[in-house]
Amino acid sequence: MILFIIDTSGKNGSLGLAKNEGGEVRLLASESLAGGQYSAELIPKFAAMLDQCSLTKKNVDAIAVVAGPGSFTGLRVGLAAAKGLAEILQKPLTALSALEALAATSQPTTGSVVAALDAGRSEVFLGHCELHPKLEIRTISESLVKQAEMGERLREIGAPLVTADEKIAALAQSANILVERVDPPSVGVLSAIAFAQLERGVTVRPDDLDANYIRRTDAELFSAPFL
Repeated sequence: MILFIIDTSGKNGSLGLAKNEGGEVRLLASESLAGGQYSAELIPKFAAMLDQCSLTKKNVDAIAVVAGPGSFTGLRVGLAAAKGLAEILQKPLTALSALEALAATSQPTTGSVVAALDAGRSEVFLGHCELHPKLEIRTISESLVKQAEMGERLREIGAPLVTADEKIAALAQSANILVERVDPPSVGVLSAIAFAQLERGVTVRPDDLDANYIRRTDAELFSAPFL
């Protein structure tokens, strides 16, 4: 099975083609996406990866996309591309959580952890996740908290923190929270999670796929009430 992976949730994005051969995941090609250029770069770089691997769109067996939380504009671009390709190619589609992917990079690989992502505006996305064998990750809760309130929230949850953000790690340490600093999830990590979800039958119809923003959009936050 050949999988196309899309991640446009962060300040910079990534794409990948991966193959599952008898349960072994192999990354065939990957491309980075420059922040602010997702809509311009995504399809051309997808085509370049296919050429690099001597493949065509018809060789793609499934599509995976990071559905959030993250950048409003970036998520919309990635989800639109994933929906369009899944619909046109009639291929299965699976949605990935940025918080679950971050949790999956932790050690050990089972148990309860809290993944933390910078949400901007002095806020943090928190995802309390349970890790199970074979990359099965269950989200217990998701929240958006102020950085100043993060320590208190983490003490309430009582699970160690996992983050790729240096500032968040420092804040947790200053609040005497056990923290594991990890690298951001790679395309390889995302593809492994996606293949595990597909094996369990975790898919979504293109029409039903939606972004997980956690935070409301600026339009919702600042719009005047209708009178």
